[in-house]
Amino acid sequence: MSLVNLAHVCSHLNNATKARLGFTSIPNSNLHLRLCLALQKDGFISSVVRGGPQPPAMHNLLGIPDANDQTQPLEPVTQANVATRRLWLGLKYWQSQPVLSKITMVSKPTRRITIDTAGLREVIRGERSDYVEGLRSPGESLYISTDQGIKEARECVEKKIGGLVLCRVL
Repeated sequence: MSLVNLAHVCSHLNNATKARLGFTSIPNSNLHLRLCLALQKDGFISSVVRGGPQPPAMHNLLGIPDANDQTQPLEPVTQANVATRRLWLGLKYWQSQPVLSKITMVSKPTRRITIDTAGLREVIRGERSDYVEGLRSPGESLYISTDQGIKEARECVEKKIGGLVLCRVL
């Protein structure tokens, strides 16, 4: 798991929302895909589509079927094209404000921060636990990489699991 690449993705998403982009692309990796799917599940981004270097059709990003859609199979991933694969993300806005206003890394490449269930309970209540600040804003989320995938902190407390703290989303 490369936290350096994840830090680049977080700064890219911050810049894309400040520039008011409708959709953007990030490099395709399993970590990026799992984090983006967790962000989509919690309503921070609208869509996640795997694709190549060129953006997919707009109706594919929006999830709307097109009447004239020619169903083309996805290009299979091979050794020759694996480096060009991208994740295309649809960004959400509400009343001309970005839903994903800020995403920051908690664990750094030089310092990985793990947390257990007791520490997560404190963080959810808004208290500080070791190196992790508490959740204070109503829409704030903390994402944890666990054995069961990337989960939000409240979900980790419900399932009584801990893990590596990845990022904080406002």
